Amino acid sequence: MMLGLALATLRHRRAGFAGAFVALFCAAALVCGCGTLLVTGLVGTVRPERYAAAPIVVSGDQEVHATVDKGKGKAKEKSKPIADRAWVPAALADRVAALPSVRAVATEVTFPALLPGGPDRGAWGHGWESAPLAGLVLAAGRAPAADDEVVVDAATAARARLAPGSATAVRTPSGTLGVRVVGVTAQGFADQSAVFFATGRARALAGHDGLVGAIGVFPAAPSAAADVRALLAGTPGAVVRTGDGRGAAEFPDAAGAGVRLVSTGAVLAGTSLLVALLIVVGTFGLSVRQRQREIAVLRAVAATGRQVRKMIGGEALLLGLSAGVLGATAGLPLGSWLHGRFVALGVAPANLPVVLSPFPALAAAAATLLAGWAAARISARRATAVRPVEALGEAEVAPARPAAARTVLGVLAAAGAVVLTVLLTALHTDQAATPVCFLTVLLWCTALSLLGPLVARAGTAVLGLPLRASRIGGWLAVRHLRAGAHRLASVVVPLTLLIAMACTILFTQTTTGHAAAAQRERGSTADFVVGPHAPASAAEALAAVPGVRTVTRVLHSQVRDGLTRRSVQAVTPERLADTLDLGVTAGDPGRLADDTAAAADGLGYRLGQRVRLTLADGTPAEVTVVALYGRGLGFGDLTLAHHLVAAHVDVPLDDELLVRGDGLTRQSLTAALRGEPGLGVLDRASASAAAAANRTGAQIGYVMLGLIITFVAIAVLNTLAMGIADRRHEFAALALAGATRRQIRRMLGWETAVAVVLATALGLAVALAVLTTYAEGITRGTAGVAVPGAELALVLLGAAALAALGTWLPARATLRGPHRRA
Repeated sequence: MMLGLALATLRHRRAGFAGAFVALFCAAALVCGCGTLLVTGLVGTVRPERYAAAPIVVSGDQEVHATVDKGKGKAKEKSKPIADRAWVPAALADRVAALPSVRAVATEVTFPALLPGGPDRGAWGHGWESAPLAGLVLAAGRAPAADDEVVVDAATAARARLAPGSATAVRTPSGTLGVRVVGVTAQGFADQSAVFFATGRARALAGHDGLVGAIGVFPAAPSAAADVRALLAGTPGAVVRTGDGRGAAEFPDAAGAGVRLVSTGAVLAGTSLLVALLIVVGTFGLSVRQRQREIAVLRAVAATGRQVRKMIGGEALLLGLSAGVLGATAGLPLGSWLHGRFVALGVAPANLPVVLSPFPALAAAAATLLAGWAAARISARRATAVRPVEALGEAEVAPARPAAARTVLGVLAAAGAVVLTVLLTALHTDQAATPVCFLTVLLWCTALSLLGPLVARAGTAVLGLPLRASRIGGWLAVRHLRAGAHRLASVVVPLTLLIAMACTILFTQTTTGHAAAAQRERGSTADFVVGPHAPASAAEALAAVPGVRTVTRVLHSQVRDGLTRRSVQAVTPERLADTLDLGVTAGDPGRLADDTAAAADGLGYRLGQRVRLTLADGTPAEVTVVALYGRGLGFGDLTLAHHLVAAHVDVPLDDELLVRGDGLTRQSLTAALRGEPGLGVLDRASASAAAAANRTGAQIGYVMLGLIITFVAIAVLNTLAMGIADRRHEFAALALAGATRRQIRRMLGWETAVAVVLATALGLAVALAVLTTYAEGITRGTAGVAVPGAELALVLLGAAALAALGTWLPARATLRGPHRRA
């Protein structure tokens, strides 16, 4: 019976349910889109390109493994991806080739090989012996034989306009080499550039004596894969890959990209779901309050509270089912768009295709259905808890104060928000602090939502005083705001969430970026900075310039301390104090060597501690902490010796060369680098500005901001439209009493102004509290919150414009009715 009544209600109150439908639709689309990222990171596979023709590939283990104590005698094996390619002994190729089930093997080495005007990423050099791994054949020319001869793939030849006989330069870790193109392959690669050298020359340039990056196996019998696995079972670090697993061997950053997509998708999906719950509860609460007369009539004709709640729950289920299914369907292309944005930002490789699975859509639809039902039942409790005799009276007069349970929950939510706000001061890494930031903002807004009527009354009492200066519009606005505290709260809460979330996402990025830039600026004492991707020969050329006293080579990488990822700055230790001031707080960075390290404060390291690290290629290393420094944001978690790190990264080209000397000019340094095309020479200020402009993390934050703020903005428009549309009878009464349209519009304008001012104050208060403790934790008290005035003004003006638009459009449509009847 109640389900039939729910169907009838939905059919006859389409406009009243439109706002809730839109909120649920957007929630489902957002959760599904973010879930698609998460699923892509979990089950997505990278297609092999250079290894496409080899059915079996033997490569190094791309993960670091550790046993984690779970307590009570329980332990769990966990693993995390390493940053770069793990290598295996070249002698394994002969052992594998000796198997009867193996027809042939082909080895490969990989090293950076940058062509002039070519891409800075995905440009690799190899030996021609690896051509069978991709099934490459020559379309023109011949194989390389001399040290200065190369073959390029077809796509690279087309992009760089190369052909057999062309002369070009290739930048390698050893230096920039003059080479001659002697061949072009018939095939090209979509996601990389390949330059093939003679086998001996390639192994020398790779710099890994006795090691290869991969061994391709061509079977002679179906048992080849099993035989290779059995042969290598006792060989530590060797992994046999087949099928799609070959892509992970070819692209070692695939595992890391998967982890990044999982973490980003999880944070986005979790934040979106919590935002959706907050918005949907508020939307349904407003919808139920608008139907108090209808509910009162049902209660007066003997409908029980349980029956009415069942009817409202049925409406929510029907609404949630339709909105959830449609929204989840729309979320799939949204997920594809998000994946494309992350590929463009370098978070995910282009050859990791998006996985359009039904699971995110089903999860989004189910979450939306449950959220809508729960929101409706929660919102209906107050309206259905009164006795039938009191129901009609309750419908006419808003409750004097919120229910006690709501107030208690609001206080508890505020207490939880305070705890999380304080907790941020103890979180010193962005990976740990960012999710807590968003959760804290949402918890503060949840508390404001629960305590909304009380906050709205307090705000009206304060802001209503200046409104009385407007004798008609302001006076009417004050009276209606006092009587409609719940309605004001339903507008203030999403606006507060909009401002607080926008400020948090924007200014966590600027706070971290400005603190890091300030540390780099104070800590870099070099006269000039040269880069990027500088080979060893560039450092030697600069050191020979008259007047140069110190050239510090700087290479950035990542290592694992156990399973914890640490950012690393690798430097040449000689005369380090000439070019870098790390803000040393203890110890002596002059003792930096291959078996020592300097560590940033606040990470738990202490002087003299022996630390076991896993370098970027999986090689274990043990170092002693000889110095602690305070400028970790600008210079990384750890500072290691250049020689230790450079031998274990995929791209041992220096990110920066820091030059210090007497009487140096940019022209003299540029002249010394004529044999190294593509390197730039910047003074200290220009280098700091260039580093600050490279903010991939900030761009990811902007994508997140755009998604969440769009959803909240739609919720604000919904709430305003629903609230104004429901006041049609009120406007008609005012018109009959002699109020003009202009006076009513002015009243609505004052009401909206109060909502905007109150939401701005609350949103900025929440954001300031969260950002202050975030900055305290991330910068360890060395820097405050960085708030660019232009971005803050854009957020506040955007929120005000949104509220004005959400008021003006529905008011314009609604005000036509009363005056005609008048």
